[in-house]
Amino acid sequence: MTPPPLLAVPQVERLLSAAMERGADFAEVYVERTVTTAVQLEENKIKSAQAGTQQGVGVRVVSGAKVGYAYSDDLDDEALLRAARTAALIAQGQGSEKSYNVARAPLPTFYRVDQHLADVEVAKKAELVVRANKAANAYDKRVKQVMATYADSTKRVLIANTNGHLALDTQDLCRLSVHVVAEGKKGERRTGFFGGGGRVAFSHFDTFTPEHVAREAARQAIATLGAVDAKAGAQTVVLAPGWSGILLHEAVGHGLEADFIRKGTSLFANKIGQQVASNLVTVIDDGTMASSRGTLNVDDEGAPPEFKVLIERGVLKGYMYDALNAKLMGHRSTGSGRRESFKHMPMPRMTNTYLAPGDSTPDEILRGVDRGIYCAHFGGGQVDITNGNFVFEVNEAYEIEKGKLGRPLKGVTLIGVGPEALKNVSQVGNDPMPDPGLGTCGKDGQSVPVGVGLPTLRIDNMTVGGTRVG
Repeated sequence: MTPPPLLAVPQVERLLSAAMERGADFAEVYVERTVTTAVQLEENKIKSAQAGTQQGVGVRVVSGAKVGYAYSDDLDDEALLRAARTAALIAQGQGSEKSYNVARAPLPTFYRVDQHLADVEVAKKAELVVRANKAANAYDKRVKQVMATYADSTKRVLIANTNGHLALDTQDLCRLSVHVVAEGKKGERRTGFFGGGGRVAFSHFDTFTPEHVAREAARQAIATLGAVDAKAGAQTVVLAPGWSGILLHEAVGHGLEADFIRKGTSLFANKIGQQVASNLVTVIDDGTMASSRGTLNVDDEGAPPEFKVLIERGVLKGYMYDALNAKLMGHRSTGSGRRESFKHMPMPRMTNTYLAPGDSTPDEILRGVDRGIYCAHFGGGQVDITNGNFVFEVNEAYEIEKGKLGRPLKGVTLIGVGPEALKNVSQVGNDPMPDPGLGTCGKDGQSVPVGVGLPTLRIDNMTVGGTRVG
């Protein structure tokens, strides 16, 4: 059954006209209806199962560098017109009377599901966390605690603007994740975390099973029991493929977003054409990857997503632009305008950011390290955009001794400056791997789903924070 329209086209056109009543360069209407489900299991029982719906309209008016934004979760005509006129008042344009017409443009299809996630029975979603819990507890008697979460959303959006563009999209997104606590000798506790999903159908979990997710989370926790303190200081570091791309996302990606570039607060500002990394490094942001977590058929301003080469063989090639920053900087949008919901203004954001593969095999990379650290699974991290300084926690790490993995390590943090770390890349693997669909990126109080990826990577002279010296 075809769902009713989010907002009738004549109503959208009236809102655009109201938004431009005081005159402006541009106005945009963003309509959203999102249905969500979340199921959480803890202490061997389902603690919560929630379903909800969020809907509303955001209106943005741009006059030069001034932006007015207002939203309403009341879809009554008067409430929406009030929001449009409020945004117009904030933007402070000059008086103008004009009507606007919009026409729907065809969109590419980078994700498609046979049944929307909102239409799948909650009982089936709950079954995933129950199965995950059973598998994690059965993995090893040292597993003491299991937390499993399933969450999904089906978001319908309508985006229209005074350039005459109208875009409609339905965006399904899901993720299953498991957190495990294991206990070893003398009460030592270690944790493991794994999960994934994407813009995929519920049948994704027929192959990416809850048992697989649970066992990997449990394996991480068990494998690091008995870990020794990490040695502090400059060391050779090898990053595992896949989720390790979170380091690239944080340490480099944010600094290539156009708002930071325009304001001059990014370390990468005014460096187009300059060597900013090893010539082995090519960084790509791709909003067109099939069914990935950061993929979009249309960005949150109605622009098509793109495959963007940001750094090519170490040379800075470009930035990620939303419409506003592109206009103010004399460029075009790269389909990078994203927002958390109708309550938020769009800003330039990453989609799926990854490092292109190189020529070395993972075995060659590992064998070539006399002493170092292998980072198998990352935890959290943070970066200072102005100077590129980053700090990352590594949840699962091992010593490398004469080309072989040794004892598990604890207390490992990676510390450095984004461009400097990239200049010290000495080998790039031929095993490109996207993350399994875990990432959520925060910026200025907004969270959006993202993808990351990395082949096996060797970085020399990386500062490692640890508790052991010498």
